[in-house]
Amino acid sequence: MTVQKTKTGKVYIIGAGPGDAGLITLKAVEALLAADVLIYDNLVNEELLKFAPTPARFIYAGKKGGDHTLSQEQINELLVKEAQAGNTVARLKGGDPFIFGRGGEEAKKLAENNVEFEIIPGVTSAIAVPAYAGIPLTQRGFTSTVAFVTGHEDPTKEKSDIDWSALAKIGTLVFLMGVKNLAEITKELIKNGKDPETPVAMIRNGSLPTQQVLVGTLSNIVVLAHTNGFRPPAILVVGDVVDLRETLSWFDNKPLFGLGVVITRPERQADDLARLLLEQGANPISFPTIAIEPPDDWSDLDKALDQLESYQWLIFTSANGVHFFFERLRHKGKDIRDLKGIKICCIGPATARQIEEKDIKVDLVPEEFIAEGILQSFSALDLQGKNILIPRAAKARDILPEGLRKMGATVDVVTAYQTVNSGRKKEELTELLEAGAVDIITFTSSSTVTNFAEIMGKDFVLPPQVRVACIGPVTAATARKAGFQIDIEQKEYTMQGLVQSLINYDNNSSCLKDVK
Repeated sequence: MTVQKTKTGKVYIIGAGPGDAGLITLKAVEALLAADVLIYDNLVNEELLKFAPTPARFIYAGKKGGDHTLSQEQINELLVKEAQAGNTVARLKGGDPFIFGRGGEEAKKLAENNVEFEIIPGVTSAIAVPAYAGIPLTQRGFTSTVAFVTGHEDPTKEKSDIDWSALAKIGTLVFLMGVKNLAEITKELIKNGKDPETPVAMIRNGSLPTQQVLVGTLSNIVVLAHTNGFRPPAILVVGDVVDLRETLSWFDNKPLFGLGVVITRPERQADDLARLLLEQGANPISFPTIAIEPPDDWSDLDKALDQLESYQWLIFTSANGVHFFFERLRHKGKDIRDLKGIKICCIGPATARQIEEKDIKVDLVPEEFIAEGILQSFSALDLQGKNILIPRAAKARDILPEGLRKMGATVDVVTAYQTVNSGRKKEELTELLEAGAVDIITFTSSSTVTNFAEIMGKDFVLPPQVRVACIGPVTAATARKAGFQIDIEQKEYTMQGLVQSLINYDNNSSCLKDVK
């Protein structure tokens, strides 16, 4: 599908899925990429907003706890107005727009005003959320009938639109938005012949790492929900299939399920770690403490680029160094042909991948992915009279260039980028800490530690139940110097290794999931 922009404007009414950003459809993504205006609801995963182009305008139209940013009538009028102004509008709604999503009302208003529109279905929470809880809505030997019901009816109105006697005969019932009327729902089902001991599951934040599942029966679920403080929004599943959860539960059995893991890496680099954490069920919390910026002065790097032919080795100590080196190389009107005859060393596999993606061979990756590992690898080579270029951060340890010089090499260290404080506010994290949403804080470099300490302030005390994980001894030493106790020190200097160390720690410790 290729989304075409039109002079008269068009509205795409898009289902965003139940919460997990990975459940968005390809067609929906293509519509988002073409949007001039994006109008989105409260339950939409904000990760999906990244698909919209930079110039797009964002309009929040969410409803939460009865608090409406815009009324439905105002949203309808807004869609017409934006399309008539010639804009391509992406109307992003949670779940599927035509299943209790009022998408039909919006489409009707557009049709009445001769505005072109298209419906892009979404994965409805009515199906996806029970699936993530390990509950199949139909199953041979259990039931072959299922019904979807809105649980948002006002119990005080004279007559319900719901045929409770008919519903009581259906094998599986799925109520959306039913928490507030839970007592009325259970009462009506039992009154109309549903067995009080019928299994029931309430699922909150379904398909997300914060998913909560409460299992009971029609007769006791109201008391259980009150006792456990189970708040909306949630989905209610009624039927014998709920018993299958004990066998089929898969999502909340993931190794790191529900653990809040803070990522202090720069925002541009956090995605890889966040993806790995999500795959293991963790809830990644982005709190970048540093930002990566170009150097204040390019002169040293420019001078080195002008005499590239004089170097025998080029050493990259980070993926950031690779990025900015090649950006500047391109800016100078040069390309990879100017690297002919130069051997390349990368500190680790992630940095090496950055080089290999440019179809350039990496000659050396040390066994240990730190400066000491590079020195160990070079110790077997004859560096006498060799010229080595190291493009790196403005502030870094001198152990590598000094060690190479002791081996007889001439080393030029040039600034390719700098790390600066991200400017994030400590309140963003303290609110989550106070709410008990943080279990682990990860540090992947010394600069993430020092800037974290600077952001949080001298009086900050990490809650005792929160664990600290570091990659490598250098980062760990910086963290200890800053006053943090290190619980997890990862020896393999990769994001995959860090996530595996969290899994190993959790498997061998009773102090993480047991307190969730």
